[in-house]
Amino acid sequence: MRPQEIIAVKRDGGELSREHIDAFIAGVCDGSWADYQISAMVMAMFTRGLNPDEQNALTFAMLHSGEVLDLSDIPLPKADKHSTGGVGDKTSLIIAPILAACGIAVPMISGRGLGHTGGTLDKLESIAGYDVNLTTDRFRRIIETCGFAMSGQTADIAPADKKLYALRDATATVPYIPLIVASIMSKKLAEGLDALVLDVKTGSGAFMPNIEDSIRLAEAMVQTGRNFGVRTEAVVSEMGRPLGRYAGNICEVYECVKILRNEPLELAEPTRELSIELAARAIVLAGIENDLVSARSLAEAKLGSGAAYERFAENCRLQDGNIDSIPTSDPFAGKGLSTLEIKAERSGWLETADALAIGEAVVAIGGGRVHAEDGIDFEVGFECFAEVGSEVREGDLLGVLYSRTVEDAECVSEKLRGAYKISETPVTPSPLVSGIV
Repeated sequence: MRPQEIIAVKRDGGELSREHIDAFIAGVCDGSWADYQISAMVMAMFTRGLNPDEQNALTFAMLHSGEVLDLSDIPLPKADKHSTGGVGDKTSLIIAPILAACGIAVPMISGRGLGHTGGTLDKLESIAGYDVNLTTDRFRRIIETCGFAMSGQTADIAPADKKLYALRDATATVPYIPLIVASIMSKKLAEGLDALVLDVKTGSGAFMPNIEDSIRLAEAMVQTGRNFGVRTEAVVSEMGRPLGRYAGNICEVYECVKILRNEPLELAEPTRELSIELAARAIVLAGIENDLVSARSLAEAKLGSGAAYERFAENCRLQDGNIDSIPTSDPFAGKGLSTLEIKAERSGWLETADALAIGEAVVAIGGGRVHAEDGIDFEVGFECFAEVGSEVREGDLLGVLYSRTVEDAECVSEKLRGAYKISETPVTPSPLVSGIV
């Protein structure tokens, strides 16, 4: 069947068969469908919709467009965590070593930041020498040695997704749940997992700002994981404000290392709390513990004993990262950066610290990317000094932006000041976890 005929089925509101979808994905991969035909098909899916059978068929075809890892020779349960992305969202660097210390193999294939959201690969590459471009054989060897490996998506993992995502981004068809599900889950299911925990963000800095949409996305991904035989659970977590103390790259790695080393760091508790919650759920799904209370205790024990940090350090060595390049005190000190201080303009209670505005400011000074090919300045970033809900006095420091030049900071100063709102009455912040699916 010609591409035009398959496109016409969905254009006219019909249901695509598995054969239609298989032909479409094959055409994406082998180049027999032109970009304009792929774009037309995606737009037809976006406007006419996909039912659950079509969504599953699309996920299956994208999953099997490339390599599906077989880790059955590693005699451990396999589990991973995936986040839909946010600002200061750094928990993967804590969760993976905790799970590895608990006897779980973690084959973590991650992505780069795009737009205002950060990416795990960028954070890892801020560690001098850290190699995220692993062959399948090396990826496997690292897991066998230290329990987890963190790599970028290879050309062999769900190759259809890379082409489709680029065209979805260019044609404004990204925000559609069945297409999001197929994109995320085809990559995660290719890891050969037994269990998967999803961190679905909600709030201004999230991909899905509306709580109802976030829950719908969580439900769709959980059902898809289960349809493919993977024990799957989702946590819907807050992203109206940045997570933890820092937003950037090396500064976020610093925050994670402080937590892994059990060293006190003000305002980092939300990062630690969410990491424990997500890790505990993966521990239960992987069959290591039977209930969340025991799983949380185990995760806390692995963190408290230093076992998780030891796994992190070993992984750095195996992936050529120089752990000594991670700052041990102020992550911005001694780098000649300019500072922009954001102070409370009046007394009251901090009502908002808008994650979207803060994330966009970090991107604007070079700490993120607008286009996939953009470079990253790993050393710039933002530091939070006040939590939403806390009482502040006029002139109190709320946050500091660290940029290369004064001019960079001035370009985003208005945006950052607008990110903070002070209430005259006490404020109760949104809970860190809004729901479980």
